[in-house]
Amino acid sequence: MSHQSDTIHLPCGQMRGQGLGSQGTHTRPLEMMLHLRQTIEKHIMQLVTRHQQQDLVLGDQRHHQATGEQEALLGNLVSQLISLLRSGATGGLGLQPSYPALDVRGDVGGGQEAQSSGQPDQPVHQLKDPEATFVSQHLSNRGIEISASYQANLQDYRIYQADKYHEDTNPLGFINLGISENKLCLDLMTERLSQSDMNVTEDVLLQYSDWSGQPFLWEEVARFLTYHCKVPAQLDPENVVVLNGCSSIFSTLAMVLCDPGEALLTPTPFYGVFVFSSQLYSKVELILVHLDSESTDANPHPFKLTVDKLEQALLEATLTGKKVRGLVLINPQNPLGDVYCRDSLKEYLEFAKRYNLHVIMDEIYMLSVFDESITFHSILSMESLPDPNRTHVIWGTSKDFGISGFRFGVLYTHNKEVASAVSSFGYLHGVSGIIQYKLCRLLQDREWIDGVYLPTYRSRLQRAHRYITRKLKALGIPFLNRGSGLYVWINLKVYLDPCTFEEELLLCPRFLDNKLILSQGKTYMCNEPGWFRTVFADRPSAMYWFYQVLEEQKWGLRVKQPESAQKE
Repeated sequence: MSHQSDTIHLPCGQMRGQGLGSQGTHTRPLEMMLHLRQTIEKHIMQLVTRHQQQDLVLGDQRHHQATGEQEALLGNLVSQLISLLRSGATGGLGLQPSYPALDVRGDVGGGQEAQSSGQPDQPVHQLKDPEATFVSQHLSNRGIEISASYQANLQDYRIYQADKYHEDTNPLGFINLGISENKLCLDLMTERLSQSDMNVTEDVLLQYSDWSGQPFLWEEVARFLTYHCKVPAQLDPENVVVLNGCSSIFSTLAMVLCDPGEALLTPTPFYGVFVFSSQLYSKVELILVHLDSESTDANPHPFKLTVDKLEQALLEATLTGKKVRGLVLINPQNPLGDVYCRDSLKEYLEFAKRYNLHVIMDEIYMLSVFDESITFHSILSMESLPDPNRTHVIWGTSKDFGISGFRFGVLYTHNKEVASAVSSFGYLHGVSGIIQYKLCRLLQDREWIDGVYLPTYRSRLQRAHRYITRKLKALGIPFLNRGSGLYVWINLKVYLDPCTFEEELLLCPRFLDNKLILSQGKTYMCNEPGWFRTVFADRPSAMYWFYQVLEEQKWGLRVKQPESAQKE
């Protein structure tokens, strides 16, 4: 893999899609669905008004509750249909339509005769009259909500998996710069994992182990984190829990720290899959702390998290009857790329202690800081934590080591009750013995990690980041210039007219028509339309195609003159 030049060429004759300005296969269906959604929303408001009047007369609280549940299901349905349309209207991309038919009555699914082509059986929600109840023959209401949420959040990923780019076998497939996956050092990692010391199969690795992981892995993880997090004293292996991924760790933490209906604070934009994860097992709400993109004299740093904002969000949540149990932070931040300084970390932790809040700190990108002027501070490196029993750290190997397929996540907590509760989920989310052994050997090889892997990885991150930011500057696209993570937070507001989330949604299929997947700001709960996250830790050919697609803005993408200044 070479990063020596900014000039990168696709295979001869390769054409991925039509210009962004053309009406692609996704655009018109989405416009239709957006109109449908607006119509339904107006109708809901009429129903709500009518039901509120009925409640005043009848005092029927159950009727009001059923209306609220119906509204939630209807919202999920519309989101799901939009997502299905984004993947289903892809005849020009070689995929089969996967969205349900709409007939003139407004029925979704068109009755029993309408089938989703090429898809497993889906729950059918029929809108037969204005006050219809949404039912499934096979799923509970909770099952319907989970299915709809999954479809809405992961539809683009499913498209990508069905038609993934490969330079030899599928050069016209989708390039996914939406999922944060590190592909820069696959050559190094493949070579290391193929060495003889990794290929061990023993009886103990083929049998059930402690649900929280093998003791040899606890010990190695504790040593590894002690060293790389610069912990003042050796971490206790008994406080280590390993499960199959950091999302599993987060889901189980949310469940054991909160009761259904309780909430966690989190600054936004943030890793949006946390919303799905917090709802999957128990209905834990995320209270969003919206950060401002505009710089001011009082706040010169874009998207700056302050204690004042945390205080305000907590107060507003409390006044509405929400019970907030914790604060979720990501450091280095995803999708912004910010690295919290030690003083800021201390302020956030002290805020949490004042209100008896747990702190869930996701440090999954801790080794992916490539700007030498930036120092990463793990909260485990602090001499003393304000509230150690309510402070919990998540880390994994998916990002820093580029082995997301291993499905490995770590929890370190000083609270043994929390460790024990999360460990019990190893029954469902355990890591295979063979993988645990390979990970142990990998983390033990400090000489290779410090002498070969990390220097090469950070050098390639720097080069890839330099390439993509130069191209963004050349196109006049504003972005946050940060020195960590695998992604850049870019501002495409100038291509939205009007600047709304509906227009942001319509921009995504224009990328899909060109076989490119980006992550829109709404996915990260950003309250300003137009922001996108693009991953740069990919092959040079992927970066080149990203630039080519953005350059085709001049082909009629409702272009307004972009600003040339980048936010530093």
